[in-house]
Amino acid sequence: MSGELPSTLGNCTNLITIDFKGNNFSGELHKVNFFNLPNLKTLDLLYNNFIGAIPESIYSCSKLVALRLSGNRLHGQLSPRISNLKHLVFLSLAGNNFTNITNTLQILKNCRNLTSLLIGTNFKGEVMPEDEIIGGFPNLQILSLSNCSLSGKIPLWLSKLEKLQVLTLHTNQLSGPIPAWIKSLKSLFHLDISNNKLTGEIPTALMEMPMLTTEKTATRLDPRVFELPVYKQPSHQYRITSAIPKLLKLANNNFTGVIPQEIGQLKSLAVLNFSSNSLSGDIPLQLCNLTNLQVLDLSSNHLTGAIPKALNNLHFLSVLNISYNNLEGPIPNGGQLSTFSNNSFEGNPKLCGPILLRSCSSAEAPTISTTQSRKKIIIGIAFGAFFGVVLLLLVYLLTSFKGKSLITKSKPCNNKDEEAISHMSNSEQSLVIVPRGKGEKNKLKFADIVKATNNFQQENIIGCGGCGLVYKATLPDGTKLAIKKLNGEMCPMEREFTAEVEALSMAQHENLVPLWGYCIQGDSRLLIYSYMENGSLDDWLHNRDDAANSILDWPMRLKIAQGASRGLSYIHDICKPHIVHRDIKSSNILLDKEFKAYVADFGLSRLVLANKTHVTTELVGTLGYIPPEYAQGWVATLRGDMYSFGVVLLELLTGRRPVTALSSSKELVKWVQEMTSEGKQIEVLDPDLRGMEHDEQMLKVLEIACRCVDYNACMRPTIQEVVSCLDGIDPNLWMQNSVRIERS
Repeated sequence: MSGELPSTLGNCTNLITIDFKGNNFSGELHKVNFFNLPNLKTLDLLYNNFIGAIPESIYSCSKLVALRLSGNRLHGQLSPRISNLKHLVFLSLAGNNFTNITNTLQILKNCRNLTSLLIGTNFKGEVMPEDEIIGGFPNLQILSLSNCSLSGKIPLWLSKLEKLQVLTLHTNQLSGPIPAWIKSLKSLFHLDISNNKLTGEIPTALMEMPMLTTEKTATRLDPRVFELPVYKQPSHQYRITSAIPKLLKLANNNFTGVIPQEIGQLKSLAVLNFSSNSLSGDIPLQLCNLTNLQVLDLSSNHLTGAIPKALNNLHFLSVLNISYNNLEGPIPNGGQLSTFSNNSFEGNPKLCGPILLRSCSSAEAPTISTTQSRKKIIIGIAFGAFFGVVLLLLVYLLTSFKGKSLITKSKPCNNKDEEAISHMSNSEQSLVIVPRGKGEKNKLKFADIVKATNNFQQENIIGCGGCGLVYKATLPDGTKLAIKKLNGEMCPMEREFTAEVEALSMAQHENLVPLWGYCIQGDSRLLIYSYMENGSLDDWLHNRDDAANSILDWPMRLKIAQGASRGLSYIHDICKPHIVHRDIKSSNILLDKEFKAYVADFGLSRLVLANKTHVTTELVGTLGYIPPEYAQGWVATLRGDMYSFGVVLLELLTGRRPVTALSSSKELVKWVQEMTSEGKQIEVLDPDLRGMEHDEQMLKVLEIACRCVDYNACMRPTIQEVVSCLDGIDPNLWMQNSVRIERS
């Protein structure tokens, strides 16, 4: 909607809520007579084009609880009359052109019920007030003064905000050290002071912040904190478990010295970002104690030494960046570090390992005398030159021969070679497309994929796991694809890869994510899938807003369970050879725009040959979904898949995660089993769904799920049994038209 707000809006005297956020309204607000709206409690005009000052009549709405005027072009100074709003809890004026920050804070301290104050991106170039008379705000939990270019120090009056939980001061011009009184903020768990001019060493006071050293969760924050600049990450294996993570972000300042060993005390920290400073010394081993850490960024410092092997034990880590330091030695493999791309480690010339395509052998070679070294160098150069010529001839002959084959290959390359790729011949850029039904999708080139993903930039990452990263690719015609870039060290040999993918392309079912194609580019292996508009089931169960229209109702959840079970049934029973998935989880069940369920990543498991009943592999799966027997023999089986699918059913029923990263609560399976053994089945069900006429159906699915997660693998049902049971609960549901859900 656009235009000016009609003056007749003031005639709606019984209005309680006005919500016009995200439109294109313009003009001045004073044309609406807010004096006539005595019952107004919420006024939300976020992201419009209103101009002028805040009208005085708004301050007559004495019942106003939430006022959000952010993202407009309002200007001027705040009126003292705002202190008339005695019930005001939430105030956001961010992203306007207000002036006089000192006056603003002195006025707002009289709004004693304020819990959330977001006034960043205003007061450009002013000085951070240090006046102690700004004290007050007895109930303030969230304060954002970011992106104001404020100069000065971190002010002392902040130390008096006893209930403060979230403080963002990023993108200012603040200088000086981090004050020692920071540890006195006993409720603070989210601190972002990045992009300033702060100096000195990282104080140990930061390592003594009570909310970061314990598993204790913060007081529930006001759900009306709509646009709070919290950390948002892509659809990774595990997500931040609340809207606002426990975060410590000091990036892009001038901090020096070493990372304190006391950092190991921050056991509940989820996000740690010390990037773009001048920190030196080793990565402290104590950092590996932060087992809840999901984001770690130490890039662009002067860190030295080896990467601690124990970083592999950070099982929830989904974003890692230690690039552009002076680290050395091999990158530890066989754990969480193996899931990251070379971008996480680049800019460390002395690092080596398969991820960087850099051999560690030279670094590990024993030292020899100078004379011997010279002799060996001369001999090496001579032999190298001879064999180099021979090798070039062989490459020329092989390239000429393979140019005639159906699938062309190019020279090995990494992400830094993308510009050179654009100059290759068409044959070297070919992307093999898997035929789908009649005809064949237009062939793309590797360079097209590079362009569509913006050179595989991080902002296009929509998922990650043990096998590699998934990127969103947007083609020139608007078509969207999902590109899975497999980790180099996990890639099979070319012949094996080609044979496996071509076999998997034959697995076509309405509940499997369509595999459109694949690419072999040097050591790179790309899989090209359809892009799913509604993300994953994990997104909708665990990473949505509190708004009711973001909640999947029970009929939709049952429909998703039915669809996912059919996809799994196809790869278990129908396609030849049968396939053990090995990583069934809610983030591998994708949803299209109609919320139809598709099983993803089935192509990354080994094929079960006709004459075998199991596949022996390294441990594959995701924490919380791995069946107990895998810990004994590392044998992936169809019954193991059933355990994982049972966990997904429990997620659908309870709305809870299999494992909660920042909580000491029990794992989902154990909790459900204990509750059911005590006859408390109804208490297991998602509180958002319980008592809505579907309890009987949900309890039937709970019975199925409990059979699937039976400790004894032999007691678990087959997928076909589960399909029959789910269809029997509501046999007409899966045949009905898809239910549409309006996304907020």
